[in-house]
Amino acid sequence: MYAQMVDTGVKSLKHRSEMSADEQAFMARIDNESKIEPQDWMPDAYRKTLVRQISQHAHSEIIGMQPEGNWLTRAPTIKRKLQLAAKIQDECGHGQYLYSAAETLGVGRDQLLDQLHTGKAKYSSIFNYPTLNWADMGAVGWLVDGAAIVNQVVLQRTSYGPYSRAMIRICKEESFHQRQGYEILLTMMQKGTPAQKDMVQDAINRFWWPSLMMFGPNDDASTNSAQSLAWKIKRKSNDELRQMFIDQTVPQLEVLGCTAPDPDLQWNPETGHYDFGEIDWSEFFNVIKGNGPCNKQRLEKKVKAHENGTWVRDAAQAYATKQQAGAATKKEAS
Repeated sequence: MYAQMVDTGVKSLKHRSEMSADEQAFMARIDNESKIEPQDWMPDAYRKTLVRQISQHAHSEIIGMQPEGNWLTRAPTIKRKLQLAAKIQDECGHGQYLYSAAETLGVGRDQLLDQLHTGKAKYSSIFNYPTLNWADMGAVGWLVDGAAIVNQVVLQRTSYGPYSRAMIRICKEESFHQRQGYEILLTMMQKGTPAQKDMVQDAINRFWWPSLMMFGPNDDASTNSAQSLAWKIKRKSNDELRQMFIDQTVPQLEVLGCTAPDPDLQWNPETGHYDFGEIDWSEFFNVIKGNGPCNKQRLEKKVKAHENGTWVRDAAQAYATKQQAGAATKKEAS
């Protein structure tokens, strides 16, 4: 998931009898699977949770362009360059959809970006890992975007209308990204040299566990999930989503002819799911706190790019102001 550990600001779930009349009517709409729209009444905590989740999701899409941009000029063929450029462009668009959805909740885009640039807002832990070789572009597409799709397909049914509708377009494009990444790895495994095949396995080894961390902590350590599930912002728990991802990914891994860096990974015929080893949550929390391999680098590049684009924004604003003034003058003259 591109949004992790989103604070709902709610310490415990309210019983219906403890709710106000407005809250009870709101929850009745949630229970009936009615979408909540920007003009509708909603609890302050629901609004704040959505702003935090949607903005973190948007930040992740924008920061996520960096590890791929690192390989744009070094992709092995023109075809791969074009594919990667298209993917980066899609992710920029995803960020724009999501910022727009957050703005419907009454928060300005400048405020959201300021929170990111000052470190007050987070983005997905996965984007703080380096992309060291071309096979990493395949692993990012297959594992990272694959993990995102598992969550985002479910988010198409999230309770907030603008977020739900944004996810429909995003999921279609993310599916392309996942297939593109897998095709990169499959080509390298079927037609590559021994060294290239080793690159694929190395990329999988490095991105496997961080991809599983994308869904957030185990359910018993995810203190905010219960409220998000009750509001139907989230539709499945962290552990459910993680299990879905593993179950669909392991067969694809076997087709590649590669292995996961998990000696405990095996099919359990009794449960009908794959068992897997314990995730190193100390690494996850360390990266979330800003101590990952690329945290500082990613944020510095984002802030620098924003500052370098100041003149473009100023010029656009000046042009818009001039156009508005011209339109007003023309209206007065008529």
